[in-house]
Amino acid sequence: MPRRQLGRHLRDLRNRARMTTRTAAQQLEWSEAKIWRIETGQTSLRSLDVEAMCKVYGAPAELIAPLTALARETKARGWWTAYGDVIAEGFEVYIGLEEAATRLSTYENEVVPGLLQTEAYTRALLLAARPEMPATEVDRRVQLRMARQALITRADAPLYLDAVISEAVLWRCVGSDAVSAGQLAHLRQMRDLPNVRIQVIPTDSGYHEGMESGRFVMLEFPELRQGELPEPPVVYVEAFTGPVYLDKEIEIERYRKAFTSIKSVAVDAREGIEEASAGRTA
Repeated sequence: MPRRQLGRHLRDLRNRARMTTRTAAQQLEWSEAKIWRIETGQTSLRSLDVEAMCKVYGAPAELIAPLTALARETKARGWWTAYGDVIAEGFEVYIGLEEAATRLSTYENEVVPGLLQTEAYTRALLLAARPEMPATEVDRRVQLRMARQALITRADAPLYLDAVISEAVLWRCVGSDAVSAGQLAHLRQMRDLPNVRIQVIPTDSGYHEGMESGRFVMLEFPELRQGELPEPPVVYVEAFTGPVYLDKEIEIERYRKAFTSIKSVAVDAREGIEEASAGRTA
């Protein structure tokens, strides 16, 4: 989160100075890729580098001290860095954002959302996608996903999760009937938590914007102290070739509209879970 905040402030300063990333890179004697990584919060930053950027951008003197202080915070390491050997490139950014979020809205049309998966379901998905994956790596990836789920049950300000899934997900067999039945039982338990809402889109629902948007996650962050700019939401899209992070206002509003459309045809998950559970035991 500090990286993202610092990157946004530096991007705003560059834009106010009417400088392109190419011009900024030339003056700082850096690559354009480095400027992009800084502005998108994908790298930590030294205080000296922030001071250099502020000088090039003509930043007001009163901004330099707080920005350099923020730079020192970007070097903090989250718990997930211990799993760096099994985190896909770019996904550590998502985990950091997820850790800082207060609300997560997700639409999933293929599998159960990661924060709601059982250990057996996660393991079955990994083995189906990568049967050649070493057992030790599978174990590490499962452990990472289970560790992320502590956000929902933590005692202090648990994450509010608003999940909408396709009804077909409930009926899809992952691993085995026993694994799928266990996953359905877990969903039944999770939907009873006060900070979790699970809805299902019936197969006969008709058109909704999720049919065009595909699966996505919207993360929203806590209100800051008075006088501080609120942290804007972020939309995460898990593309086949890698993660995509969207934070422009027009992009966020479009996904908000899509989620509203999706929820307009969704129903409470209880009946769908019970029907799918009965189907597994029939």
